[in-house]
Amino acid sequence: MQITDKKAWWKEAVIYQIYPRSFADSNGDGIGDIEGITQHLPYLEKLGIDVIWLSPVYRSPNDDNGYDISDYRDIMTDFGTMEDFDRMLAEAHRRNIKIVMDLVVNHTSDEHTWFVESRKSKDNPYRDYYIWKEPRDGKEPNNWESCFSGSAWQYDEATKMYYLHCFSKKQPDLNWENEKVRDEVFDMMTWWCEKGIDGFRMDVISMISKDQAFPDGVVRDGIYGDFGPYVCNGPRVHEFLQEMNRRVLSKYDLLTVGEAAGVTIDEAKKYANNEGTELGMVFHFEHTDTLEPSQKVVGKWTYQKPELANVRAILNKWQTQLEGQAWNSLYWDNHDQPRAVSRFGNDSPRCRVVSAKMLATCLHMMKGTPYIYQGEEIGMTNTRFSSLEDCRDIEEINAYNQYVVEHKMVPAGTMLRCFDAVARDNARTPMQWDGSVNAGFTTGTPWIPVNPNYTQINAEAALADPDSVFYYYQKLIALRHENPIIVYGVFEPLLMASDVIYAYARHLGNQVLTVACNWTDQEQPCTLFKEETGRELISNYKQHKPGLLQPYEARVILRDAD
Repeated sequence: MQITDKKAWWKEAVIYQIYPRSFADSNGDGIGDIEGITQHLPYLEKLGIDVIWLSPVYRSPNDDNGYDISDYRDIMTDFGTMEDFDRMLAEAHRRNIKIVMDLVVNHTSDEHTWFVESRKSKDNPYRDYYIWKEPRDGKEPNNWESCFSGSAWQYDEATKMYYLHCFSKKQPDLNWENEKVRDEVFDMMTWWCEKGIDGFRMDVISMISKDQAFPDGVVRDGIYGDFGPYVCNGPRVHEFLQEMNRRVLSKYDLLTVGEAAGVTIDEAKKYANNEGTELGMVFHFEHTDTLEPSQKVVGKWTYQKPELANVRAILNKWQTQLEGQAWNSLYWDNHDQPRAVSRFGNDSPRCRVVSAKMLATCLHMMKGTPYIYQGEEIGMTNTRFSSLEDCRDIEEINAYNQYVVEHKMVPAGTMLRCFDAVARDNARTPMQWDGSVNAGFTTGTPWIPVNPNYTQINAEAALADPDSVFYYYQKLIALRHENPIIVYGVFEPLLMASDVIYAYARHLGNQVLTVACNWTDQEQPCTLFKEETGRELISNYKQHKPGLLQPYEARVILRDAD
């Protein structure tokens, strides 16, 4: 079986996501910055990653931590200057590390010049840059709920109309139906490409085309309607992305990945098609939300852990059904998800390291481009929320106020327990660099509290321990660079009847790669390695037991095909 996929550098790469606010603070103000990233490039070079995906560093009033942009061609004051950015870009490139920017063009900040003008009057030249609607019976134009709770419509007194905001009220949605908006966006993207960046991760890109009828959505939780069917994968989204590709993306050698809420397999085949007419790959969310509504407290909020059988069924579906047609992106966590070892594994002191290594093996041996979220490579865990005062994320704060305070649907303790399990702030606690005060993240007061376990879990300790999670990730990355089968091999599910082992094979040429991962804290029978033929590429155990996988054991064997 030979390589049938079109080769590309970004298919062979490993991407590391940096959330700048929480990565490294160089000036003691408690907020991570661009200079902090530059100072830690040697660490990332040692890890072996190829690409940094940089969460937004553009100018922003920070209602949603930089995803509300007020100037696409300037740098947020908290993070530094454009000169700092240029120096970081040059230093990264000197170390053969590429930089991918976060492109946020479904919405802007309400402090962006376009919106400041748009809200002034109905006949302002920028009015149609955004989505304005007349009241319906004196109220909102429809019943849509914002992703951050409450109505997705905000009344504006100046013109007595409502504007759409699928997220915060300070994040008005752009009107992509307006050709001038598209011109502005494509011109801005070209500006960054000419600066020398290496790609774009596109925030909620599947939401840029809305159903122009703006119908009511199905009511969830008895309060608001679901906008999903009318916003996600909308009627003109592929037309818009093909135009973006023609006018910008096709002119440069870029990594492009779209965050695609509500994406299906069939839609993904369009977004990330092999012809390259739109994007390189998409992020789907199916494996991050496998629980039934009955397993949730309200909305997305839950404290239940996902079951292997459900996670595996979804990931295998994406592996097998995109084969030969589109490219997968592989991730366990990011800035919007809880910590991988806490959500999918076991973060107890006894099991954390071996569990984190197992999850890494399970993901990095699949077909697709793997993403590592900052701190994942040292096994950082979820934090704990004792009160609302511990929260910084607008999603958590609004959900607490809506469900606990306003509607009294959920007890406060239950909501905080859900935050412990799935809140976005779990991923946003500062990077744990060492065991000193504030984990070496800052000499000041961190913008969000450091996870108290930083004295045990930190990069300095990981680098001093040859058996650490860090060096395991380093080896996984090196193996991907050395073995084309890990990048391009065809995926074959194995042991599908098992509720405790995730196993699969990869096939390329005359080689077979066999992967088996025990997702439990108990020994489990496994017959895949009985004959012990082939070469073990990696395992999180030094000694094996015949016919068994030890707790959270992962094994990868490369052999010649029969």
